[in-house]
Amino acid sequence: MGKIYSYRLKFYLNATHAMRWSDQIGEEHPHTWEIICQVMKKEQNHFIRFNDIEDQIQKIIEPLQNQFLNTLAPFDKTNPSLENLGDYFFDEINLQLYEINCYLHQLEIGESPTRFYVVNNE
Repeated sequence: MGKIYSYRLKFYLNATHAMRWSDQIGEEHPHTWEIICQVMKKEQNHFIRFNDIEDQIQKIIEPLQNQFLNTLAPFDKTNPSLENLGDYFFDEINLQLYEINCYLHQLEIGESPTRFYVVNNE
């Protein structure tokens, strides 16, 4: 079995959201979501700087900082649940990383220190 190399970076998103339940909406409340990304290079012998990876990921996270997520696409139509946020960030970050010859292997997103949702790239 050979070695597998990856980068692991942590980010924080401060924003508010309100859950939608059937025909009603819950109360707007804040979170500091912790987002942990495990990033892999497409070519193992290719050098990549942490700053390059961070810059690409921040392009996705930064526009959502200090916002009410329910008013922003896609969460104006999709419930801004932990699961939907995880799926959104995984897809968007993965696309962004392709620009620097990397891909997202795993994303963990937590709304509290004890509650995390994990998305893997198989």
